[in-house]
Amino acid sequence: MKTDRETWAESAYDILVGVAGRYHAVVEYTQLGDEIQERSGVATTKAVRNWIPGVLGLVADRCASEDIPPLTALVVRKDTGMVGDGYDAVLTATGVAPIDDPMQKESHAAQSRLECYRWAEAAGLPADGGRAALAPKLAASAARKRKANPPAAKVCPTCNMALLPAGVCDSCG
Repeated sequence: MKTDRETWAESAYDILVGVAGRYHAVVEYTQLGDEIQERSGVATTKAVRNWIPGVLGLVADRCASEDIPPLTALVVRKDTGMVGDGYDAVLTATGVAPIDDPMQKESHAAQSRLECYRWAEAAGLPADGGRAALAPKLAASAARKRKANPPAAKVCPTCNMALLPAGVCDSCG
């Protein structure tokens, strides 16, 4: 007889295969948790954060053992659009050392998601195979930060005047 966690993991796998079928799609933890319970017919009153890491760990292990891209990379946090601590299960299952830097972890997750979309032959996947991308919410946040904090202007080493976009000093030539 299957445990609730195993039943949930089967539903989670099926849901994530569906998400992988849409280029650049992701799913939030709470959405996934609700859909898992609905599809499986097994409900709980426990908070999603208390039971979903174990479920996603089983999915990550299944993906690794069946040589499928890590579908759990498609699961992101609602508040940030970043993968959660559970993404470490993907790293462990695939034999990758833990990644401490959050943006390096996001870059790894973006590449893993691209592998998922390619594997699932996702709708909307460009003919060239597509590109890795941050989850939409995180990408929007990063774009806002770049816009609010543009890089400092380059200056001429001789006269300290701002350089033209071509990189040539208007004063020194």
